[in-house]
Amino acid sequence: MHPPSRSAHGRIAQALAFLTISCALSVQAAPSKQPAKKQVSTTASKRAAAKDEPRKRVVIKVERQKAVVAKAAPRGKVARSAKAPVRAAAATAAVATAAAVARPSFGQIAGLHMVNDPLDLKSSVALVVDQDTKEVLLSKNDHAVLPIASLTKLMTGLLISEAKLPMDEQITITQDDVDTEKHSSSRLRVGTTLTRGEMMHLALMSSENRAAHALGRSYPGGLQAFVRQMNAKAKLLGMNDTRYIEPTGLSSSNQSSAHDLAVLVNVAHADPLLRELSTSPGFEVAVGNRMMQFNNTNRLVKSDNWDIGLQKTGYISEAGRCLVMQARVSGRKLIMVFLDSAGRFSRLGDAERVRSWVESMGPHAARTTTAAHIKG
Repeated sequence: MHPPSRSAHGRIAQALAFLTISCALSVQAAPSKQPAKKQVSTTASKRAAAKDEPRKRVVIKVERQKAVVAKAAPRGKVARSAKAPVRAAAATAAVATAAAVARPSFGQIAGLHMVNDPLDLKSSVALVVDQDTKEVLLSKNDHAVLPIASLTKLMTGLLISEAKLPMDEQITITQDDVDTEKHSSSRLRVGTTLTRGEMMHLALMSSENRAAHALGRSYPGGLQAFVRQMNAKAKLLGMNDTRYIEPTGLSSSNQSSAHDLAVLVNVAHADPLLRELSTSPGFEVAVGNRMMQFNNTNRLVKSDNWDIGLQKTGYISEAGRCLVMQARVSGRKLIMVFLDSAGRFSRLGDAERVRSWVESMGPHAARTTTAAHIKG
């Protein structure tokens, strides 16, 4: 390879000189741009800075929150940690509900559900009696004394009806009528005013606790006088296993036996007002400026398969699901009592089993089934 000629050396030197001059000019030109920025007025700069400041603060705040969350939880678990409180609350509610459902009734504690019967009833206590002949068709723990829940309202309604109090008299729900026993809810707010007849209707049909309490409270002599009259009436009817301490049935101290309740159903069925109100499918009342619809707690009253003359349902955890009815089945007027039934719809299922069984026997068939007699 030949060394570069002198002319080539000259051209290289000229190129290097040109590059040196260009770099120098670039360095000198850079400061010349700074004055151009300073040409913007100071006032305009402050306004722009003030305008951007809130955005900067928001961005900084969000970034700080992200940093705190990222630092508190491992990467990939931020979304889970946000849902954790909701899941924990749901789990707590589920446990509380399960605990409430699992709470044993008095009948379960007494072992009454261990007694078998030919119909495989879910109620630990049952009694079916021919209303005309007094023949016992089915008996299961019929003398066991248990809480009766809202079956209590049948006696409440009987006393109000027999007292011949004016049914158009206005009664107002007060704080005294609010449930402090079970803390149950009610659609009748404090201050609601209805007639005594409307209160009776809601108490017997929809098992409205505040309505029942208001009926007892407004009885001549007050609530205590009413409760004394409830117990006096029970004694007069020969209901020796029965005790009342309040007019709603929310207290587990309201107790009776299937035998006693059959007596009460027989007497109550003779009252036309109780028959009408307890079997009413639904009822609408004016509460303030609006109409409210109430329905019967016993869906069998709407069934074409049933001819029910009187009924009442009841439930508190200590009593289980309860039901009493007077109904015509296969040409016979029957009184049915079901206490301490396990399961929301099991008392109605037991009534259906009894109806099918009686129908299979034929009209006026004489047959008695006794499971066991246990007095708890």
